[in-house]
Amino acid sequence: MARTSEADCPFCEIVERDDPDAREVYRDEQVVAFFPTEPATLGHTLVVPRHHIPDIWSLDASTAAHLARVIVRLARVMQRALQPEGLNVIQSNGAVATQTVAHLHVHVVPRWADDELGRIWPPETAYTERQKDAAWEALRSACREEMRR
Repeated sequence: MARTSEADCPFCEIVERDDPDAREVYRDEQVVAFFPTEPATLGHTLVVPRHHIPDIWSLDASTAAHLARVIVRLARVMQRALQPEGLNVIQSNGAVATQTVAHLHVHVVPRWADDELGRIWPPETAYTERQKDAAWEALRSACREEMRR
């Protein structure tokens, strides 16, 4: 497992309760959930492991399972408390994928038709069938190999 905390990690500061400005909504022995400083919508919440885990590739199965359970429960709580019209669950890894803090975190974002976030997917793409087939085969082959481990 990764180190418990990183010296310059803002999420580790929140986990260690060193950030009095964090609007924390949930905490247990493995995760903490809190509002980001600049939420995309009202109610936007980040869920982070309490141990410093930089990205999904460093995440162990047990922490992943607990994180998933908390996210599902938080989504239900958001539905009751805020009554959104929809919900995004977003987890990014690496700068190119818009990860700005190198501590694994999952965004749980309540959505409304008129919110400021807008579309998060392009309306269409121009990939050829050959490109799609090549990606499909690469992933299918890698999945078979991974599942044999």
